[in-house]
Amino acid sequence: MSATSVTDWRPVPAPAVLLRHDHTRDTDLLLLPERVVVLQGGAGAVVALCDGARSVHDIVDELSERFPGAPVATDVPPFLERLRREGWLR
Repeated sequence: MSATSVTDWRPVPAPAVLLRHDHTRDTDLLLLPERVVVLQGGAGAVVALCDGARSVHDIVDELSERFPGAPVATDVPPFLERLRREGWLR
């Protein structure tokens, strides 16, 4: 996949995947059929922006504004691609 198509991709959770916040542990979770994935750091904020309307480029721009100086442009696209390879985003 080319870099252009990755940034144009508009990620959305796969049909059976839900993002939830666990208030007891104060962490975000991905709820999958027969599996729970605990998201670390700002991963929940990234996944929350995956609504099918925003492109990866839009997500990077928004997170760059929220977290100035963070390596968003280099970290977020590969993270989202990894979630797509897992089948959690489409």
